[in-house]
Amino acid sequence: MLHIKKKDKVMVIAGDDKGKSGEVLEIMLGAALSKIKTRAIVSKINIAIKHKKPTQSDPGGRVEIERPVAISKLAVICQKCARPTKVKFDRLADGKKIRICKNCGEVIL
Repeated sequence: MLHIKKKDKVMVIAGDDKGKSGEVLEIMLGAALSKIKTRAIVSKINIAIKHKKPTQSDPGGRVEIERPVAISKLAVICQKCARPTKVKFDRLADGKKIRICKNCGEVIL
């Protein structure tokens, strides 16, 4: 189980966009035994410019798109303490697995 899920608020902790935060739009799982890393696409993070050719329906030009970021460079932002945190996993009495903030102990939804 990953410590980051879709629609989580995350902050970048390493790289060019360090300190910026955004919402996870998509998780891209890498293969377990290969060198492909698990990555995430985060809104307004790791922006690249793509040049599109004009068509009859699209004027083309320069379009900004979000590129994937390695999951290891992201930290979840806790809703209660409002700062980046590590995630701890625990089980409820019924056996359901939950994520817990290591700073304040609050359940991360």
